[in-house]
Amino acid sequence: MKLYVDTTSKQVTASKDPEPKYDQNGNQKSEKNTGRLMWSTQVFVLDDNGGDVITITTAGEKPSVKVGDFLAVEQLEAIPWATNGRNGVAFRAVSLKPKTGSPAK
Repeated sequence: MKLYVDTTSKQVTASKDPEPKYDQNGNQKSEKNTGRLMWSTQVFVLDDNGGDVITITTAGEKPSVKVGDFLAVEQLEAIPWATNGRNGVAFRAVSLKPKTGSPAK
């Protein structure tokens, strides 16, 4: 089952430029089925309850976003994980694009 996050009422702002996502050997990771390169973009997500900083992974072309851009996030998926006694949530999206118009409130 996939867990999608509705971002329509959230303001998502790029807080760090997109960077290649690396494996433990220092090589840029690629998507298993397609071979598309993977990118990590740190964002700040703000809504009525406050804000959080998360990192969103995308695959394909490097997202053309920069620090301070308000973002449109396509199909944000939350992926719970657990390994070696640690756990968390990873975030993956189909795309990140600069949002036109005023930010969500």
